[in-house]
Amino acid sequence: MPGENLTRAEAIERAGVVTAVESYTVDLDLTTGPETFASTTVVRFTATEGGTTFLDLVAPTLHEVTLNGRPLDVGAVFADSRITLEGLAAENEVRVVADGAYMNTGEGLHRFVDPVDGEVYLYTQFEVPDARRVFATFEQPDLKAPFQLSVTAPAAWHVVSNQPTPEPSAASHATEPDVAAARWEFEPTPRISTYLTALVAGPYAVERGEATSSDGRTVPLGVFCRASLSEHLDAEAIMATTRQGFTFYEETFGVPYPFDKYDQLFVPEYNMGAMENPGCVTFTESYVFRSQVTDAIRERRVVTILHELAHMWFGDLVTMKWWNDLWLNESFAEYVSTLATAEATEWDAAWTTFNAMEKTWAYRQDQLPSTHPIVAEINDLDDVQVNFDGITYAKGASVLKQLVAWVGRDEFVGGVSAYFRKHAWGNTELKDLLVELEATSGRDLAAWSKAWLETAGVNTLRPAVELDAHGRIAAFAVEQSAPADHPTIRPHRLGIGFYDLDDSGAVVRTRTVQVDVDGERTEVPELVEFTRPGLILVNDDDLAYAKVRLDDDSLAFAVEHLSRIADPLARSLVWGSVWDAVRDGETPASAYVDLVLGNIAAETESTTVRTTLAQLGLAAQSYVAPDRRAATVERVGDTLWALAQDAAPGSDLQLQLVKYFASLASTAGHVAPLRGLLDSSVVLDALRVDTDLRWEILQGLVALGAADEAEVEAARAADDTATGRQAAARALASVPTAAGKERAFASVVDDADAPNAIIRATAAGFVRVTDPAVLEPFARRYVDALVPIWENRSYHIAEELIEGLYPAPLASAELRDTVRGWLDAHADAPAALRRMVVESLAGTERALAAQAVDA
Repeated sequence: MPGENLTRAEAIERAGVVTAVESYTVDLDLTTGPETFASTTVVRFTATEGGTTFLDLVAPTLHEVTLNGRPLDVGAVFADSRITLEGLAAENEVRVVADGAYMNTGEGLHRFVDPVDGEVYLYTQFEVPDARRVFATFEQPDLKAPFQLSVTAPAAWHVVSNQPTPEPSAASHATEPDVAAARWEFEPTPRISTYLTALVAGPYAVERGEATSSDGRTVPLGVFCRASLSEHLDAEAIMATTRQGFTFYEETFGVPYPFDKYDQLFVPEYNMGAMENPGCVTFTESYVFRSQVTDAIRERRVVTILHELAHMWFGDLVTMKWWNDLWLNESFAEYVSTLATAEATEWDAAWTTFNAMEKTWAYRQDQLPSTHPIVAEINDLDDVQVNFDGITYAKGASVLKQLVAWVGRDEFVGGVSAYFRKHAWGNTELKDLLVELEATSGRDLAAWSKAWLETAGVNTLRPAVELDAHGRIAAFAVEQSAPADHPTIRPHRLGIGFYDLDDSGAVVRTRTVQVDVDGERTEVPELVEFTRPGLILVNDDDLAYAKVRLDDDSLAFAVEHLSRIADPLARSLVWGSVWDAVRDGETPASAYVDLVLGNIAAETESTTVRTTLAQLGLAAQSYVAPDRRAATVERVGDTLWALAQDAAPGSDLQLQLVKYFASLASTAGHVAPLRGLLDSSVVLDALRVDTDLRWEILQGLVALGAADEAEVEAARAADDTATGRQAAARALASVPTAAGKERAFASVVDDADAPNAIIRATAAGFVRVTDPAVLEPFARRYVDALVPIWENRSYHIAEELIEGLYPAPLASAELRDTVRGWLDAHADAPAALRRMVVESLAGTERALAAQAVDA
């Protein structure tokens, strides 16, 4: 929104005036009513004498600003979310009194009323720039400070922040004198960035435990969720994972856990998976499993828990100076959390999951027109908001995995440990880390950094094999190419594996070598004179970050024997290679549909199943030639239902097949099995049709026109919870008529009152169609709404609407041309808005290219 941005140049200028922030004292009163809360901030800082700077504040009412004992004219100094401070002294104290607004967008201080019991729950989400919605701040990561928080709230609540919760004292309730209130005065935090401060308050249920740090401290643990969800909270499993992470990270990094306690809070209507507030980590409450979930989701929760714990070192103890080094937080946390999952938990195949899910995300992101280097150019807050993406997370983590393979794990860990010790409680840039890694590895990393961190794009690697008359390899090379718009040819440390059928009929690895690949062609003499195997797999063990192609013989062998490949990581690499070829228009989508339907039932890895079935849906609905799309989607539904009936009773595969059958059901013939599952006239052995699965099945019936709004309302009344209301919104938005889609669209675009979770659910239902033609009127409706959405909604709500409501299922030239026309006519639109639209358009353009190949 205009007036709420901050540029990097402004941040640098402010840091030049504000030489140090000594402390924040923040006093919040949460008893002043349901719309606003009272906020008083005292900031002490040193500055260039006589200089001018500004504080950030987003608030409906500013009552008072006092600088060094001198009251300022609020009307004169407060504009565009900034409080101007002129005539600074060498040492300064500024006091700001304001009313802050509760949010329903998942930003700032989010307020939620539980429909089950009417209880109020609050939590903060400040990354990137939203601490300023709660207190006055210097809202940039390099101006770290200790924060001392005091909170007045109902006495029956739990109040949680970064520091251990103190014993409260009695206080007065501002608006309800008969309600007991209390005041909590927290000890100051260590020196941290504004976006890492946190507050969670409400009648949360809590279970407690402890972990033992490597320095001998007992670290208190807490696991919180809403009271109405508490029966489903498996806190001991969460704490067990946490303890495994404590041990792994402290032993690996050689640096003890840097904070005083570790609470994990599962909060409602959350915009993301989790947030690494030190000692006060917030998570989406979808990780509190009220119904059965797949192993993929269980594993994802473990990775997320370990990801956030890793941030206590990567990001919280040591923080990037500015957002262009966001990867120092996210790429490292993504890499080491996967490493910890694989080596410290039961999920020892985590690198297979990483390949199937994270690298797929990275490759897709890296081929968009908006791709960017890992160390991105971040000019302002809008830039960083859109850079929480597959490059910053998944590509960065992939590149770090390759760096470890190149410099050696001990050398890498030693450099990271030295980095933590040297820069504890400070801010860093790329060069600060490279200095430590060069010192421990003895390698010059300048060229590596230039190629991998400072340039964009993904390379493609192919084997080039020549055979002699006896079928032996006469020459072997790896050929590397790059897209024309990102032509960097990079060095890779990778494996090359040979795979063949063994006596039992399984496809197993018979030989592997590790080589350094650089340039457009790298000869591999180590593989000369060996008999050619059935499958040659470049990037064996998935060390490198690159798209991989199979040679023709290997592709034919892999397609025939995919389900027999014994190693799940090798299988995942083959799945990924074929999918990449489909996306790039080298392999027809119909062939991919055949491959998946013929082999998915033998896949053992839950995340590989989940990712592959999602890709199957995209291929069938958008990539297959339009004249055979309906028949293909019908066959997909028929086959998934048949496979579900044949799957092992109670298996993860059975559950996933049923879920995807419900989401891809497309014909009248699919109504009977869905209705049968819902009314129990059709029973699959050991499949439990619980609350959440019932909602997925009901949505499928609504999308087919086989269930009406009354049935949805009855289901909502039976499950009148936050999750039930979101599921009902998603189901109602799936009504397969033009009127139904218009109601859904208008309910979140024309009406600005819906909370973030309902917007997200409605958008998901809006694009659930069996006949894409129902969305044709919405190409124009969508582009006409873009500027009003951007100008009138908060960033995260705008993102949900712009990305979620894009009518992608149309996958048509008409949609492409409409969106191109809007981009041409709005060349001066904000860069972040244009990026969201360009990325969606790129999906349509890729779908049209794939359709042409499939024709």
